[in-house]
Amino acid sequence: MRATELRGLESRSLLGMRVDATSYEDATERIVRWARDGASRSVGIATVNNVMEAYDDPSYREVMNGADLVTPDGMLLVWGLRRLGVGSATRVYGPDLTPLVLAAAAREGLAVGFHGSTPAVLDAMRARLARELPALRVAYAVSPPFRTLTVGEEAQIARDIEASGAKIVFVGLGCPKQEIWMHEHRGVIPAVMVGVGAAFDFYAGTKRQAPRWMQRSSLEWVFRLATEPRRLWRRYLRHNPRFMVLFAKQLLRDRHKGDSRRDAAAIDDGSGGRRHAT
Repeated sequence: MRATELRGLESRSLLGMRVDATSYEDATERIVRWARDGASRSVGIATVNNVMEAYDDPSYREVMNGADLVTPDGMLLVWGLRRLGVGSATRVYGPDLTPLVLAAAAREGLAVGFHGSTPAVLDAMRARLARELPALRVAYAVSPPFRTLTVGEEAQIARDIEASGAKIVFVGLGCPKQEIWMHEHRGVIPAVMVGVGAAFDFYAGTKRQAPRWMQRSSLEWVFRLATEPRRLWRRYLRHNPRFMVLFAKQLLRDRHKGDSRRDAAAIDDGSGGRRHAT
């Protein structure tokens, strides 16, 4: 089903994890279309952290590669897609995609839900939504306990979301928890689940976003590390350099394979793989 839905959308494997070359317009349209159909779908908003978690953990790689859509949230992933031949690749940043999908849901009369973060953040989000999108129906907003839930508790959450009528559920549990949660509830919860991470806090105004110039220059990680060093040091200081080194190796391997194929083709057609100046 996923392959049919994504027909015409270019994708590439970055260190074994699929990333789709979508756009804000395309991602919003897909999410809304799936929601109108009452489909159960999962949408991953991928950063270098997701790629490296997937590289280190094959089970998490399977989770990410099984998602219906994986957007390039970080500029390093956009750069990676472009290096792999998708010159038109653009960033689809979770905190910017969220209000676009919310506005589309309000226009379409689609109820939405929020799962994650804290009660205070959810209250601030709902207050802002009431001011800015009064036509939007928020059917579900729950901050689950910060612990492993029992099977019975998870089943009750799924029943509550289904009973609410929410067709799009924004999930803010953090990486890798939110992607695993969406994967486990795909086919169970009849809604499009979108893992948006820190977008809840940004929309509520409880955390500051990096200036736009830093985002465009791939320096957002510096801003976030400076504001939350204890929580994010491993993500940025360990994962980013590893990604750069490992992706460079991937590019070299791909280039070597391409050269080998060209050499083999040249031998097959009798040219010997050499061209002489005349």
